[in-house]
Amino acid sequence: MRLHIRHTTRYRYTEPLRYALQTLWLTPRSGPSQTVAFWSLGAPGVLYAQHDGCGNTLHSYTFVAEAGECMTTSLVNAAGQVDTLGVAQFSDDSAMPHPAFFLRSTELAAPHSQLAEFGRRFVAGPADLPALLALSRAVADTVRYQKNSTSVETTALQAFKAGAGVCQDQAHVMVAICRSLGLPARYVSGYFYAANEPDLASHAWADVCLDVDSRRWASIDVTHGCLIDQRHVRLAVGTDYNACPPIKGVRHGGGTEEMSVEITIEPV
Repeated sequence: MRLHIRHTTRYRYTEPLRYALQTLWLTPRSGPSQTVAFWSLGAPGVLYAQHDGCGNTLHSYTFVAEAGECMTTSLVNAAGQVDTLGVAQFSDDSAMPHPAFFLRSTELAAPHSQLAEFGRRFVAGPADLPALLALSRAVADTVRYQKNSTSVETTALQAFKAGAGVCQDQAHVMVAICRSLGLPARYVSGYFYAANEPDLASHAWADVCLDVDSRRWASIDVTHGCLIDQRHVRLAVGTDYNACPPIKGVRHGGGTEEMSVEITIEPV
């Protein structure tokens, strides 16, 4: 399926912005599950491309206000077309970190005995795909999807105990449970096309390692309790959300910031 994606982030400031440095994880890459037909980015400064340790393409720009300049709004645009292939199982190339790297505890997806106890009800031994899918559905049932119930700082354990969250939280809980069981797992950011679920256009899911020696992974959409398919566009991967947010940055000036995001996805 070929999908056309447009992702616009608008910032409004109550005072003039003097300086901003932002990094964008907003560029999908071609791989086993997708082919990027074309992609473009726009920002208030010159964009410089680089790659992080997980193979993601990221861009950074710096804005410095000139004398007398009064900037109170800014815009970051990402747009392009991606052919989705529906491949949910794949092997990493040698340039990617070893799967053991994704066993490490992170702030948002730390292992915990309570999560391990929950996970052992479904996964009793080595990684088994049917068992992992059953676990993902149990996570979705336990951490019910509830818009605006959490923030980007909510941890997996907090969402698990609260019993509510969004796709980011469900992915973090799945990742943290797998790590608690000794299974390498990582957080994936991306897009999801469904005409009846516009709130999930910006989406998140989990990669779980099926075989460490062959570096084989399965991409599991925890929110929908299934393997990824042609509705999914992979954007970036990391140890948790903090490692690959759509946009991260610092600023001076601007007063109070208001941010709005608009994403449209249409089949071509």
